[in-house]
Amino acid sequence: MQMPPPDPSVLSRRQAITDALNAALPGAVIQDPAETRAYECDALSAYRCAPLAVVLPRSTDEVSRLLRLCHELRVPVVPRGAGTSLAGGSMPTADAVVIGLSRMTDVLEISAPDRQIRVQAGRTNLSVSGAVEGLGFFYAPDPSSQLACAIGGNIAMNSGGAHCLKYGVTTNNLLGVTLVLMDGSVVELGGPMGEGPGLDLLGVVCGSEGQLGIVTEATLRILPRPAGARPALIGFDKAETAGACVAAIIRAGIIPVAIEFMDSPCIKATEAFAHAGYPDCEALLIVEVEGTPPEIDEQLALIRDIAMRFDPVEFRESGSDDESRRIWLGRKSAFGAMGQMGDYICLDGTIPVTALPRVLAGIGDLSRQYGLAVANVFHAGDGNMHPLIIYDANAPGDLDRAEDLGADILRLCVEVGGCLTGEHGVGIEKRDLMSVQFDPADLEAQMRVKDAFDPHWLLNAAKVFPLDVSAPRRDRRLNRTPHAA
Repeated sequence: MQMPPPDPSVLSRRQAITDALNAALPGAVIQDPAETRAYECDALSAYRCAPLAVVLPRSTDEVSRLLRLCHELRVPVVPRGAGTSLAGGSMPTADAVVIGLSRMTDVLEISAPDRQIRVQAGRTNLSVSGAVEGLGFFYAPDPSSQLACAIGGNIAMNSGGAHCLKYGVTTNNLLGVTLVLMDGSVVELGGPMGEGPGLDLLGVVCGSEGQLGIVTEATLRILPRPAGARPALIGFDKAETAGACVAAIIRAGIIPVAIEFMDSPCIKATEAFAHAGYPDCEALLIVEVEGTPPEIDEQLALIRDIAMRFDPVEFRESGSDDESRRIWLGRKSAFGAMGQMGDYICLDGTIPVTALPRVLAGIGDLSRQYGLAVANVFHAGDGNMHPLIIYDANAPGDLDRAEDLGADILRLCVEVGGCLTGEHGVGIEKRDLMSVQFDPADLEAQMRVKDAFDPHWLLNAAKVFPLDVSAPRRDRRLNRTPHAA
């Protein structure tokens, strides 16, 4: 995966830059090469590069000071949440300073009457729900990495999760942010009532992948916990049949809280790891509904009627809280469990639900064509695909072949009316495929937005846009004379 060469003028000033960082924020700078190695990649670990330095601030004011300094010195900056991104979104270059949010974990305010919580952006997703659980509330977006992933990263990638079918993704649960721009300016977007009149800048920032500024604080919508919830397992003898069943459930106007899909390779790996009690079949749906017991019974009865039209090999409702917990433990453990099968690349193309049967069949055809196994586990209710391409990182050419297969799968997603990413972001992984989804005028419009927020292209500048398309803007930054350190 090509990355732009580091700026020699920045590398030549390494010591002066790290001295300035240490003076600005004593005790928060990591510059030992052995220690910066921990920040050389995110969960797309096939590509890595140690940064020039890492700084770990504790407040919005400290982030502002750091960005103002890097702006004056013309030093590239890569924001980093928890590093769980699967698309290379927080991978640095050798001339970049990583600004990590891992120390920014405070809960700043909780308002149960207003159903909102304000937190620092380094707080983990799951701990947001933990902070309001005693009040009878929860935070709805629940990525599989929710134990570790940070709210700032969730906002950068517009993360979703298993329950986003009913409750929406991050943008649907985000009310406001404190954003620090590259020149150190601090702006407030949205607020307790959400975005006000005028341009929807909050919507622009959510999903912008750290290219426009660094989110340091976020106001999030919290929801009352439902009266109850119950999942059901539905097994099928073909993946395409499971996909057709999902489309039928949605077409019937039923909105479960979640519909998750797993195919046979993933079922076997997950069962060996989590012992969730999954049936032995070619494809499995986890369908969860919530409400009062009568409401749950009624919804599951309707779903059973629809599922039976597709001749499932098994339909099983959870019979206890423990069984429900194990069902979800299996799904939440799927990505880790798949490591038993080898190295893998995880994609996240998103498609119309009605295209699920066609795309699942197409993935199978491409898998056979490339000679690489593909396992599928994904948020079926909103068509957010997660094909896992299995390869051997030690076999020459295997990674390239896996990437080519992944590119063809994503092209298929776009071909049926979908898009390149649902929640992992574009990062470096899908950067060169942006021209498959967008024409030159679209890309130019998007880059002009970045121009407005970050005129010198210092923030995460090697991400999202194809390098040949963004080169004139990045070169413009390199041709400017930096201030003396």
